[in-house]
Amino acid sequence: MMSGDRYWLQTLGCPKNQVDSDKLAGRLAADGYHVAATVEDADLVVVNTCAFIEEAREESIATILDFAKARKRGARLVVTGCLAERYGTELQAELPEVDLVAGFGVALAPPPGAARVPVHIARGAGGPEAGAPGAPGDSAPTVRAVGVTPVLAAAAPGASFDLLELPRPSSRAPWAYVKVAEGCDRICGFCAIPTFRGPQRSRRPEDVLAEVELLTRPLGQSSQEDSSEGAAEGERFQVREIVLVAQDLASYGRDRSERGQTGHTGHTGHTGHTGRTGHTGRTGRGPQPIVDLTKAVAELVPRTRLLYLYPSGLTDELIAAVLATGVPYFDLSLQHVSRPLLVAMRRWGDGERFLARIEEIRRAEPSATFRSSFILGYPGETERDHDQLLAFLEEAQLDWAGFFLFSPEEGTHAVSLGSQVPPELALERLRECSEVQDRITARRRDDLVGTTQEVLVDAPGVARTVHEAPEIDGVVHVPRELKAGALVRVEITGSLGTDLVGRPSGSACAPSKASRGDRRVSEHSA
Repeated sequence: MMSGDRYWLQTLGCPKNQVDSDKLAGRLAADGYHVAATVEDADLVVVNTCAFIEEAREESIATILDFAKARKRGARLVVTGCLAERYGTELQAELPEVDLVAGFGVALAPPPGAARVPVHIARGAGGPEAGAPGAPGDSAPTVRAVGVTPVLAAAAPGASFDLLELPRPSSRAPWAYVKVAEGCDRICGFCAIPTFRGPQRSRRPEDVLAEVELLTRPLGQSSQEDSSEGAAEGERFQVREIVLVAQDLASYGRDRSERGQTGHTGHTGHTGHTGRTGHTGRTGRGPQPIVDLTKAVAELVPRTRLLYLYPSGLTDELIAAVLATGVPYFDLSLQHVSRPLLVAMRRWGDGERFLARIEEIRRAEPSATFRSSFILGYPGETERDHDQLLAFLEEAQLDWAGFFLFSPEEGTHAVSLGSQVPPELALERLRECSEVQDRITARRRDDLVGTTQEVLVDAPGVARTVHEAPEIDGVVHVPRELKAGALVRVEITGSLGTDLVGRPSGSACAPSKASRGDRRVSEHSA
C-alpha cells in the first residue's frame, strides 16, 4: 500500500448525510485508501455537502473553498451530497477549484436507460482518467468516470452500486445512525428535498437489520471484511445505541407495501394499539412497517432511538413501540402550530392536536422527552400566528427545540406565495421563541438534578442519558476515567444550561432486553 493513498471526508448537514459519508468511507477503505490525519495530508479530499436552506449552501461553498486552499499540491477535490446533486452543473462551472462534482452515490456501471454518466471515486493507477485531470505517471489518487448516477437511478435494476445499500465500516463511536429510507413522498411547501432526493425509497427490513447486527456485534466477532480493508481507521466500538433516521421515518416501508415488497423482520404480532382517525387517519389495520422494524432493532441493541417523525404518523402503535424500547424520545417535525399557516405549508395538524398527543404520551410515560423544530417568517405568518407559537411553547414544555428562518427554495410552493415576512421581523420572532425555549429547556434539565440515570459514555468525560440524542442535544459531563462505550448509572448532581453533570452511582452495566423495563421504572421513581 502506498503511503500517499489517504483521504479526508468532510460531512456537512444532517445525520442522514453522515450515514452517506459512512458508506463512502467504507467504499474508500475497500478501494485502498486510509484516513488522512488532516486535510492537508490527504491525496483525495471529499466534501459531502448540504443544500437544505440558504445558510447551509453558504456553509458548503465556504467549506469547499477553504479545502481548495488547504489541500496539498496534486490532491483531488471532490464535491458530493445535496449541493452537488441539486446544483451540479452550476458548481462545476463556477468552482474551477473542484476536480469533480458527483451527486449522490455512484454505480460501477450505469443502469439501463441512464441518461447521465456520473463518477466513481477510485484510486488511480498512474495516468489521468476521464474526468480527472492529472499528469502522466502521477501517483496520486484520481477520480475515474466509470459511470455513476444519482442514488435513485442507481437503484434501478442492473445497478451495481447503490449508496443507500453500501456496506459501512465499524463505528468510531458507541452509537450509530442507520438510514432506513431515502427521499420523501410529502410535498411540504417550504421543502425542496423531494426535488433532488426523489420519492421515498425504503430499504428492505432484512437489509436494515443486517446493518444493525454488524454494528452491534462485539468487535471480536466482526467479519473478515469488516475487520480488514472495510473498517475505518481509529478506535472502533461495539454500538450500544442505534438511531434510525429518514426524511419521513414514520412512513418507512409504505412504499414497499404498496409495491407488495414487505420483507420480514421476524415480528408478526400486533401491538394491541390501534390508530385513531381523529389523530392520525389510520384505521388500525395492523402495525406500520416502522413499528415492526423498531421492535426488531430493539431486540439487537440496548438503545433504539427514532429521529424525524411526521406528527400524523405518530399512531398509538408507534408510540407504544417507542416506549417499549426504553428510550422515550419523540422527535416530532411540527414546523408551526397555526392551522392556517400549516395549511399554507401543506402540512398536517395544529397546536391543539399536537398538545393533546404530547399530553397522552406523558400520561403513559412521564419521563418522555420531546424535541421539535419550527420555521419563523414563513410567507403569510402574522403576529397572531406568532403569538400562538409562543403560547404553545409555554404549554408544551418541550425539552428541546430548534428555530429556523424561512428560506425561499427554488421549486417549492412557498416561493409563489405573497405576504412575505420582512427578514428583520422574522429574526425578531426567532429570537423571541429562542429566549422562551431556552428558559424551558433549562428548567427541564434542572428537573433531572438529583435523579439517577443510566448514561452511555460516548467519549472520555462525555455521556448521554436517554433524554439526549447524539450531536443534537446537551450531554452529561462524567469522570474521564469512565470507559467510552460503557453503560453506567450516574447520579445527576448539577445542571449547566443544556448540559448536566453526573457521578457514578454503581458499576458499568450492559442491560439485557429484560432489564429495560426496570430501567424505566427507576427513572419514574427517581
